[in-house]
Amino acid sequence: MTKKDLHNDGAQKKLKEMAESIDFALMATGLENIPFHTIPMSTKTVDEYGCIWFLSGKDSEHNANIQNSGAVQLNYSDTGAMEFLTVFGSAEIVTERAKLEELYGHSDDAWFDGVDDPNLTAIKVTPADASYWDPKNGKLITFIRIGLSAITGDQPDLMDQGKLSV
Repeated sequence: MTKKDLHNDGAQKKLKEMAESIDFALMATGLENIPFHTIPMSTKTVDEYGCIWFLSGKDSEHNANIQNSGAVQLNYSDTGAMEFLTVFGSAEIVTERAKLEELYGHSDDAWFDGVDDPNLTAIKVTPADASYWDPKNGKLITFIRIGLSAITGDQPDLMDQGKLSV
């Protein structure tokens, strides 16, 4: 595994690329309590500052947890592509109409009654710590190299891994 820490623009680009392509994250809130609350959330966007945005219900357990403590952990996993991203950060609830209109899409009608739904909120996650793992040469080459290593006993350098300093 090759360690490749990324900073500033490079880190923001990698964070955006991975969070938006993987899309679904397991969002853990209420981190001060064990077990903490975990729910799958669809990433709406990663903005130019590296903040990750989601839509959420005002009456949800994770919104209540964020109101009590903004600490969140996001875990992204695309096992098919062998891409993984973990983000620890602080979350805040946003109700600004312009932001809700920007983030809302037709697929969100499954959970909300349109952008005017009084239960609609956005969650903004500002990363404090992030790490990623992704294959150096794509999935197919990685699987071939894993197979060869099983035959030869060599330990191939298959993944890039590092910290993202946004």
